[in-house]
Amino acid sequence: MNNGEKTRYSDEELKEFEVLIKEKLEKAWNELNYIKESITRSKDSGTDGTYGNVKTLEDGADTAEKESLNQLAARQQKFITNLENALVRIKNGTYGICKETGNLISKARLRAVPHTTMSIDAKMKQNG
Repeated sequence: MNNGEKTRYSDEELKEFEVLIKEKLEKAWNELNYIKESITRSKDSGTDGTYGNVKTLEDGADTAEKESLNQLAARQQKFITNLENALVRIKNGTYGICKETGNLISKARLRAVPHTTMSIDAKMKQNG
């Protein structure tokens, strides 16, 4: 049945990925907190005392910047959730197994995208 292929990563290998993911998670939280601080700062820095068109232009730029920061924060939050889900998969022993093929995802791919749930082949078929 198992023609010699591994069906899951060893506990030592999973530990290596857990350390990698926790490091990425810490960085991601730091970045998210920085983005949130930037959003708060841009709300606090009003343009009182300016006149007419200048104020309108600045308000437009502020709105665009806030929108951009909010999108960045949402993407970062999604990344954090994906990393946290990867930690759950490590704990339950399913980490590194492609959800499409059931085969192991290559270590190189997991190091590059540690929260992935698909092998590169499955991902290419999905996008193709």
